[in-house]
Amino acid sequence: MDRRDFLLSASTTSLLASTTALAATPLITSDAMRPQMAHGVQSGDPQSDSAIIWTRSDRPARMWLDWSTTASMANATRVRGPYMLEDSDYTGRLDLRGLPEGQEIFYRVVLQDLHNERVLSDALPGHLRLPAALGTKATRNVRFAWSGDTVGQGWGINEAWGGMKIYEQIRQVRPDFFLHSGDTIYADSPITAQVKLADGSYWNNVVTEEVSKVAETLNEFRGRYRYNLMDANVRRMSAEVPQIWQWDDHEVNNNWSDSKDLSDDKRYTEKNMPLLTARAAKAFMEYAPLRHTAGDVESQRVYRYLPQGPLLDLFVLDMRSYRGPNSHNLQTTETEESAFMGRPQVAWLLESLKRSKATWKVIAADMPISLHVGDGKDAQGRDKWEAIANGDDGGPLGREIEIARLLQGIKKANIHNVVWLTADVHYTAAHYFDPNKAKFSDFAPFWEFVSGPLNAGGFGPNKVDATFGMQVMYQKAPNEVNAPPTNGMQFFGQVDIDAKSKALTVTLKDIAGAALYTKTLEPQRV
Repeated sequence: MDRRDFLLSASTTSLLASTTALAATPLITSDAMRPQMAHGVQSGDPQSDSAIIWTRSDRPARMWLDWSTTASMANATRVRGPYMLEDSDYTGRLDLRGLPEGQEIFYRVVLQDLHNERVLSDALPGHLRLPAALGTKATRNVRFAWSGDTVGQGWGINEAWGGMKIYEQIRQVRPDFFLHSGDTIYADSPITAQVKLADGSYWNNVVTEEVSKVAETLNEFRGRYRYNLMDANVRRMSAEVPQIWQWDDHEVNNNWSDSKDLSDDKRYTEKNMPLLTARAAKAFMEYAPLRHTAGDVESQRVYRYLPQGPLLDLFVLDMRSYRGPNSHNLQTTETEESAFMGRPQVAWLLESLKRSKATWKVIAADMPISLHVGDGKDAQGRDKWEAIANGDDGGPLGREIEIARLLQGIKKANIHNVVWLTADVHYTAAHYFDPNKAKFSDFAPFWEFVSGPLNAGGFGPNKVDATFGMQVMYQKAPNEVNAPPTNGMQFFGQVDIDAKSKALTVTLKDIAGAALYTKTLEPQRV
């Protein structure tokens, strides 16, 4: 039995039927009385011996889980999970630890109704593949996918079109994990029942009350995540492929920072930005299959290091939470106003890269380095900037100073085989950063690959800033603004690392799974 057969053959109550305390009384099996997991199961943040398992109940419940290294669930291990109550929107996560390193893990989740412990849900199956342990010899190829931007610009779940079909394409390449590079929801993007297309036909959306307006209440932010999980393609991929999430702006609202001013946005009755951010962050932490930090570490920290075996270390960044205001971005020194990732995160990243023993160091960034991403005008009529680039092709200014310091530190520490992956701009591209063509040249050359959107409007391509010598080696973008998913301009990227040669190959793909561009990078030997 392979993993797909396993996912289709979960028995209804086998997980808990043999548990003595529960089996002493006959189980109530009426579907109408069972707890429901309508939003499926997810796994996330995989490491060599652990992963997060997530689900959501429709009522107060307790999670139970069986896991095994075989699809038959032979010699399964049972784990008692958390209570799932109103304060978490009935979501629950289990940090499944002590797993056999580098193995395939098959699991089943069952919910126990807290109103009546005899009432159990149907069992929902899932699957994940753990990376090899650090320090071991690479014997297995690594494959993962990445993209970003889900349900933006009013393009929601169109069931007549097949729903969010790109998630099925990602599932079919059987990646070890999927990196969601931000904009996991569009809290600021209302969804209407119909959108008229250029040819006169209509895009028909599934609509819920929570997504019909901008998200302001905690329930409306939560409702955005529930909405995405209504899509069968998303649920199917989530059950089979571990995910690694980061966030960008639309988890809160467009071009969000702490200084965002909503006073002129008539869509919002709640103008308090810190309060909206708090609600958005709570919903994200409840729904993301993300390992929460513990101890003396910032409790809601999103940036993190996830080792994926001897071939790959993944460094997940947060380019949103610590930034200063979006400004003209031309400051001549590093200040609180010009902060982007912030000094603590940059220091963490540089030290983590120095300690990395993996062949490849992949930096998961939620925004590109040298593409123009604007944010209107300031009071003086100057262009404001949402990302790093500032439209000035000279030496580093504003947020570019922080990036220059990071790139310079990577070179000085003699760190090799660094690749950047990102999304955000709603098209796909391959960028080569060449110090010989840069205004700031004290860095080692590197590649940045862009992909997305997943199910959102297509845009681009964006103008290029010359400060870091970025060369556009490939790009594909629609020829219209806010292009619908029906035009095919939805993209994801696939990364393959060969265990024998250790070469890393990036393939940019479209919604049909067609390979658009491929680049193979040979590892530099230290």
